Amino acid sequence: MKVLVTGFEPFGGEKVNPALEAIKGLPAEIHGAEVRWLEVPTVFHKSAQVLEEEMSRYQPDFVLCIGQAGGRTSLTPERVAINQDDARIPDNEGNQPIDLPIRPDGAPAYFSSLPIKAMVQAIKKEGLPASVSNTAGTFVCNHLMYQALYLVEKKFPHVKAGFMHIPYMMEQVVNRPTTPAMSLVDIRRGIEAAIGAIIEHGDQDLKLVGGETH
Repeated sequence: MKVLVTGFEPFGGEKVNPALEAIKGLPAEIHGAEVRWLEVPTVFHKSAQVLEEEMSRYQPDFVLCIGQAGGRTSLTPERVAINQDDARIPDNEGNQPIDLPIRPDGAPAYFSSLPIKAMVQAIKKEGLPASVSNTAGTFVCNHLMYQALYLVEKKFPHVKAGFMHIPYMMEQVVNRPTTPAMSLVDIRRGIEAAIGAIIEHGDQDLKLVGGETH
C-alpha cells in the first residue's frame, strides 16, 4: 500500500510553510504502508500538473494533500472541494482568478474519499485538537483538493484522495501574539495519526458526529 502526501511551498509573504516542513519529516513507512512526500507549487493549475505527474509515476493508493490555514486552531480534514477559484491574493506566479471554474467539465463539488472522521478521532487520540472542516476556501488549497478528486474520477479510479488543513507553526506567530499556532512536532504527529487512520479505515469511515450548526 502506498500513500502520497503533498505540501505547498511558502506563500503570501511567509518564509516557511508548515505543511511542507511537516511532511518532510514523515517516516517512510506508517502502519506498514509506504509513504512518499511531494512539494507542490502554490500556483493554480501548476500544482495539479505536478500532482498528476507524481500520481502517474508513483501510482499511490491514497493521496493526502496538506495546506496551511493560518488562524485555525486545529488540524482539519476537509469534507468538500468546490469547483470555483476566487483568489483573495495572487498565487506565487501572480495569478488571481476570480469566480472561475476549476474544471468546466467537472462536478460542482467533490467530497473527500478519505475517512475524515476516523482521521479526526486518531488525531484527538494523540492529544491534539482536530475537527472536520466544511470549507477548504477558494484559494490554491481548495483548487488542489478539487483537482485531486477530479483526477481520481477521470484517471485514477483506484485512488482515494482528500485534503487536510493545519495551523501556523510557532515560528510564524512570534510577532502575532494572539494568532493560534502549533509546534511543528505536533503538526507532524497529527499528520502521522491521520495517515494511520487512512490506512486502517480507508474502505469505511467511522460513523461519528462531526457536523456544525453554522
